[in-house]
Amino acid sequence: MVVFGGEGRHRVAVLVRDGVLPMELGLVHQLFGRARSAGGAPLYEVVSCAVEPGRVRTDADFEVTVGRGLEALREAETVVVPASHELDERDPARGPVPAALAAAHARGARIASICTGAFVLAAAGLLEGRRATTHWLSAARFAELFPGVDLDPAVLYVDEDAVLTSAGEAAGIDLCLHMIRRDHGAAVAGDLARRTVVPPHREGGQAQFIVRPVPEPRVSSTGAARAWALERLDRPVTLRELAARESMSVRTFTRRFREETGLSPAVWLARRRVERARQLLEETDLPVERIAERAGFGTAASLRLRLQAELGVSPTAYRAAFRGR
Repeated sequence: MVVFGGEGRHRVAVLVRDGVLPMELGLVHQLFGRARSAGGAPLYEVVSCAVEPGRVRTDADFEVTVGRGLEALREAETVVVPASHELDERDPARGPVPAALAAAHARGARIASICTGAFVLAAAGLLEGRRATTHWLSAARFAELFPGVDLDPAVLYVDEDAVLTSAGEAAGIDLCLHMIRRDHGAAVAGDLARRTVVPPHREGGQAQFIVRPVPEPRVSSTGAARAWALERLDRPVTLRELAARESMSVRTFTRRFREETGLSPAVWLARRRVERARQLLEETDLPVERIAERAGFGTAASLRLRLQAELGVSPTAYRAAFRGR
């Protein structure tokens, strides 16, 4: 447990920048602000701050009024940086923010980011040589700008002790609950999660939310074979059968298939089967055993192994998260 000074309330500063995502700003206040001890006492004091106090634009059609400046970072024991998509990927080192974050970290404050707020932490030098994450859609740009960071775009959040990063907006909830759990234990975090009507801990990572279209060329000499295979995902499909559909040798077919799709036939088939399984889990009430058969995995055990490897979750957990989406 963490022992705090003063009245026992841990000070959390939320850094608000132009274009801030309102949901991310709100969830920090909602979670830390509602955390209570067993006796009902507030455990955190949460304040918002900005480069200059006053009105700050959000990425919605309204503004927020922030009463504190960057001096609030000097008093905070935890600093949370929500995303501002319009600034983060283009100019994360803008203004005095990176230096203020670096100073807060140097004096011992815990620094956390939500979504592309990780760009600002990296610009402040806080992620160099550390493992971190950000939203999967921004991962390529992040890796380009900050090659010295060990980026893991597959997870929901990363805890590197005093520096923490998270993926998209909802992953900010996971990160805040994690910090509260680390500070005050599972009972406090679990009670807060129940009152907020969210799971205290989600399975898997960002992989389950990423749609990976299987490449399909516009002009193709192997398209007929692929269309034929898609009608037969529930049964074994051999390379020889695919090549025969195009009246090619196995060697020629394999070469052309890779040229046209960027994948080997085996990898293409495996991805298509995962895609089919995801569709069936989301859109039907079929038992997992039947879905495994229809997607070509044969057994529920094989399907579980494949989804765990590809998405980091079981078929049951995936269905619970996405059924009826």
